[in-house]
Amino acid sequence: MALDNDIERILWNEEEISQRVSELASQITQDFSDTVSSSAPVVVGVATGAFIFLADLVRKIKLPITVDFVRAESYGFGTESNGAPRISCDLKIDIQGKHVILVEDIVDTGNTLSCLIAHLKSKGASSISVCTLLDKPSRRKVNFELVGKGKFYCGFECPDYFVVGYGFDFAEVYRNLPYVGVLKPEMYE
Repeated sequence: MALDNDIERILWNEEEISQRVSELASQITQDFSDTVSSSAPVVVGVATGAFIFLADLVRKIKLPITVDFVRAESYGFGTESNGAPRISCDLKIDIQGKHVILVEDIVDTGNTLSCLIAHLKSKGASSISVCTLLDKPSRRKVNFELVGKGKFYCGFECPDYFVVGYGFDFAEVYRNLPYVGVLKPEMYE
């Protein structure tokens, strides 16, 4: 595939991602099995980057759940966050008093995640957990605080590279690659 030629190296292949997503879904199923009697958790995908991860994850969660999306924008067409995320598309589901699992593609500076958690908290969620495919703690600028008995689920700790594939993009391209890879710098410089 022509897109493969733009990749410097693959960090996580399809099998590794699938295995880790299964493990995350199993942990979420276990952790939320006692809350289902009061209300089904709401899984909130952060569009657009998390859509592939979200789809794979929810199919493996063995609980009744509801799904919705929120869109927060902070990258535009660049390779770094502008540091000022804004909610550009909000939830349709009422989350008042519900357990929310926010599904992110990547936690980088923490700006977007902090903004989203505050937004969901203002809507009355009883707990907010975060499930991210990738975490880049080396780039964290803003600490985020989970709500209630919220938990942090992480697929992989990511080195400080610009990654694409499995939902991650550069200028809206490369999302459809089945793996997570490092984009060659000449593709975005």
